[in-house]
Amino acid sequence: MQVRADRVSLEGHHGTLLPPTSLTLGEGDLAIVHGEPGVGVTAFGLALAGRLKPTTGTVHAEGVDAPLTELVAVVDAPGVSEPDDALPLRVVAGEELALAHRPAGKEDVARWLAAHDAAPFAGTRFENLAPALRTRLLTELAAERKGVRVLVLDTPDRHTSDVDSWAALARENAERGLAVIVLTATTPLSALPFTPARIGAAEQPAPQHCALPAAPEPTEELAESTDGAPE
Repeated sequence: MQVRADRVSLEGHHGTLLPPTSLTLGEGDLAIVHGEPGVGVTAFGLALAGRLKPTTGTVHAEGVDAPLTELVAVVDAPGVSEPDDALPLRVVAGEELALAHRPAGKEDVARWLAAHDAAPFAGTRFENLAPALRTRLLTELAAERKGVRVLVLDTPDRHTSDVDSWAALARENAERGLAVIVLTATTPLSALPFTPARIGAAEQPAPQHCALPAAPEPTEELAESTDGAPE
């Protein structure tokens, strides 16, 4: 499966939201996309997810029949999918699990939080969670959605200057075989872990392929003869 964005642009009421931008990646790939702070970076993520119709250009998935809206989850998009800061974590987790069509009762949420090392924070207002925990939990909740094969982490750098916290998380999910895109806006280019794709560019560096190789299938041991020599 590959997702291809070909010279995608978006025009708003007051001008250009997203200049023509291209990107291609497949399962197990990790791409970082960098742009100026503002709505353009998020607009690109929403276009990749089929949530915004491009003014020009196309976005499509190859090798799969499902629509982009089912394949791609946009994580923590400002003003779109970011949770209400005033809600406690248990409520946010319950809403996300329900969105993923997973069991979302009180006990189900408690079990999910415990399994993800977050039980002590169940009653914490979402705005008070540590940035790394916030991004990790929202990413893991998005990955719970049925059919999701692409994760778009929307500007996790707006919450923290700790690049390693979100870069390691993104790589872990790519190693699992998901296609992962991290949108960045405030991190200096020199601090990013590898050369990013750029908003407004058609020619982009190749994403990093992170999927771990499949374990080799076990082979039968050579049968031994009665005298101890291999047959």
